[in-house]
Amino acid sequence: MHRSTASPTLPTGRTLGLSLALVSAFAFGGSGTAAKPLIEAGLSPLHVVWLRVTGAAVALLPIAYRHRDAVLRRPGLLIGFGLLAVAGVQACYFAAISRIPVGVALLIEYLGPPLLIGYVKFVQRKPISRGAAIGAGVAVAGLACVVEVWNGLSFDALGVLFALGAACCQVGYFVLADAGRRGERPVDPLAVSAFGLLIGAVLLTVFTRPWQADWSTLGGSVVMNGHTLPALLPAAWMILIATVLAYLTGVIAVGHLSPPVAGVVANLEAVVATVLAWVLLGEHLGLPQIAGGLLVLTGAFAAQTGKPAAVEAADAGGAPDARDAPGSPDSPERVAAERQVSGRTSRTSRGD
Repeated sequence: MHRSTASPTLPTGRTLGLSLALVSAFAFGGSGTAAKPLIEAGLSPLHVVWLRVTGAAVALLPIAYRHRDAVLRRPGLLIGFGLLAVAGVQACYFAAISRIPVGVALLIEYLGPPLLIGYVKFVQRKPISRGAAIGAGVAVAGLACVVEVWNGLSFDALGVLFALGAACCQVGYFVLADAGRRGERPVDPLAVSAFGLLIGAVLLTVFTRPWQADWSTLGGSVVMNGHTLPALLPAAWMILIATVLAYLTGVIAVGHLSPPVAGVVANLEAVVATVLAWVLLGEHLGLPQIAGGLLVLTGAFAAQTGKPAAVEAADAGGAPDARDAPGSPDSPERVAAERQVSGRTSRTSRGD
C-alpha cells in the first residue's frame, strides 16, 4: 500500500510558501464572485456551498485513493480538518450572515490570523515573529475598511458568536495543516486536502439536504454583470479554482511558512473578493475600500518579510526553543556529533 508521507520532491523555502499562499488567497477570493450568479439563479447559499465542497471532493478522489492509508495513519487529523477547515468555516459563516451584516461577519471571520497568533504563542508556547504580529494588526484594520464595517453595524449576540466560530475554525485550518507534516506519521498535504473535503462534504450533506435543491438550474444560464453565460462555467470555476486549487496550495503553503504568516497572507482573500466583485459583478469600490486593501497588502508584506521568530529570539538573547535541547534532533550537540561521525559539513534549517 502506498505510504502517505510528506512529499520529498517538493521545493522548500519561504519564497515558494509565499507564492503558494498568494495563489491560495487569490483562488479563495473568487468563490463569492462565482457563487453569486448561481444564488441569484435560484440555488440557496447552503446548496451552493454543498455543490462547491462536494464537487471538489469528487475531483480529488484520485488523490484520496492514492493516499488512502492516511485514514489509518492520522484519522483524527483528517476528521478535524474536514470538521473545522471545511464544514465548520462554511456553516458558521452562513449562520452568521443570516443574523448580522455580511461585512461585519467577514471582518470577524478574518480575526482568525490574530487568534492564530494568540494560539501559537500562548497555547503552543512558540515564539511569534514581530512582523507577523504587526502584519496581523495592520491587516485587520485594513479589512475593516474593505468590508466597510461601519455600514449597517448592529449587534446580535448569536450572530457574532457564529462569526467567531468561523474565525476559530479558520485557526483550525492553519493549525491542522501545519500538524499534518509533523510527528512520526506525517501525512502528505495533498491527502489532508482531499480527505478534508471528502469529510466536509459528508458533514454538509447531513445539514444542507441537497436532494431538496432544484439542480436543473445548472443546465441553464446565469447572468453576471449583465452578461449571460452557462451556469456550469461559474460552477466549474467555484469547484476547481476556488476550492480544489485554493485548498491544495493553501495547505502546502503552511508547510513552507509558519501558520501565523500564512494566516496573515490569507487576509488577501477579502481584497481579491472585493476587487473581483468590482470587475465581474459591477460592485464598485469606494475610497475606504481601496485604502483598506492597501493596508491589507501592507500587513501581509510586513508579516512575511520580518525575521523568523527563532532569529528574533536569538538576537534578543531569548531562551532557545525545544529544538535546541540536547536530546533534540536539531540541537547543537546532536549536529556536532553527526559532523564528527560523517566528517562532512552538515547544514540545518529552521522555520519560523
